Amino acid sequence: MLLEAVDADETTVFQEVAASVQVQVEPVGRWFEAYVKRRNRTVSTSFQELEEEEESSEESDDEDFQLEEHPMLRTLDPKDWKNQDHYAVLGLPHLRYKATQKQIKAAHKAIVLKHHPDKRKAAGEQISEGDNDYFTCITKAIETLSDPVRRRAFDSVDPTFDNSVPSKGEGKENFFQVFPAVFERNSRWSTKKHAPSIGTTESSFEEVDNFYSFWYNFDSWREFSYLDEEEKDKAECRDERRWIEKQNRASRAQRKKEEMIRIRTLVDTAYSCDPRIKRFKEEEKARKESEKKAKVEAKKKEQEEKERVRQAEMEAARLAKEKEDEEAKQAAQLAKKEKDIQKKAMKKERQKLRTSCKNWNYFADGEAENVKMMEEVEKLCDRLELASLQSLNEILASASKEDSKVAVEKQVQEVNVQLQRERDAEVQAMQASRGAEQAGGGGAVGGGGGGKGWNEEDLQLLIKAVNLFPAGTNARWEVIANYMNLHSTSGMKRTAKDVINKAKSLQRLGK
Repeated sequence: MLLEAVDADETTVFQEVAASVQVQVEPVGRWFEAYVKRRNRTVSTSFQELEEEEESSEESDDEDFQLEEHPMLRTLDPKDWKNQDHYAVLGLPHLRYKATQKQIKAAHKAIVLKHHPDKRKAAGEQISEGDNDYFTCITKAIETLSDPVRRRAFDSVDPTFDNSVPSKGEGKENFFQVFPAVFERNSRWSTKKHAPSIGTTESSFEEVDNFYSFWYNFDSWREFSYLDEEEKDKAECRDERRWIEKQNRASRAQRKKEEMIRIRTLVDTAYSCDPRIKRFKEEEKARKESEKKAKVEAKKKEQEEKERVRQAEMEAARLAKEKEDEEAKQAAQLAKKEKDIQKKAMKKERQKLRTSCKNWNYFADGEAENVKMMEEVEKLCDRLELASLQSLNEILASASKEDSKVAVEKQVQEVNVQLQRERDAEVQAMQASRGAEQAGGGGAVGGGGGGKGWNEEDLQLLIKAVNLFPAGTNARWEVIANYMNLHSTSGMKRTAKDVINKAKSLQRLGK
């Protein structure tokens, strides 16, 4: 334990810590030796642990155990030693695979002292010659059980082991009375230690699932080499030995397959009879139904919420549309009112212009000039806008006759120049249209006469605009183009040139 530092103490570094160095370590010890031994002999871990247990028991003090002498030992046939129960021959039928090597050696020693041929011969008993004496069975028993590999082969086909599998009828009636013992005795074949318990009725799903997962993936060390019908050591040649090995491998594989089918049948039967599995399935079904119901409820609520939002949006849209319609209606009324005011103002200004010109006798001395000027004045009334008319009327109201005449003639000249420009534009557009028709084969109603697609609605709108704005209208074709762009639903923007070309095309088609 480190002492507590004192305020007066000073800390001094005597030497720096050396850098870490990687070194190679040779594996040694009893556990490594056991691993090498197990690997070289290709035996299972559980069997190796059994051997270690036997070795440790040999190092301990002698254990007290009772021998049960075979009642039919003297009648055994030495030639049929392979079918004998070696544990029973040595007097260990009650211990069997749990017997340690020390117990086996002690039992062999005790039975040899009693049944050795020399002992019996000295007692005056008739002894069979050679290997025909039953003592050969004792020798075969110790040879088999003292060798771990041969003992494992014999334990795999232990004649006292119960290979039976309970039926479904037995399992359903008394599941926890029937199956635990069956799984317990079959767990001795597992290469893995500590096979999980079958549990109780109160076992959790994880415990039950772990149990069946273990048995559905059961890894057995049980093998059936002890039942080989032929011994390769008795073969006369290499080919015969290979044939015997092939036959033995096939026989072992078939028995191993049958053993795994037996284990699988046991697990399947237990699984189908297990009341906990039925309960888990019912609980899972109820859980899924609950989740499904919850999803349906959630979806229903979601749909109701969407419907509520949709209704709210529709109501808001309706109110907005009503408001928009009302505003549009008010704007239309205002526009109509302003249009009426402008119309009345235009009418007033035109009448004022006509009256002023008439008072000056249309600035003419002769009748012909008078009529011509009258036509020019009417042209001004049609072409001039309100502001221009008001400005001209103000000049006529305050100016002299000569100044008034100059002002009127100036306006007439400007209007005539504008009209001439429009006529020139129409002529150019007509020429361009004719050139396009000649180049493109005449042009169709839907695509010619303007370079852009024309549908029936736009054509009717063009005809209406042409009739609505007759010749003489100020900037007629620009006005018609603006009118169409304002009222067309096709989304096409028309220019004055497009409108002129299409109008000429319609005239040629007789529309």
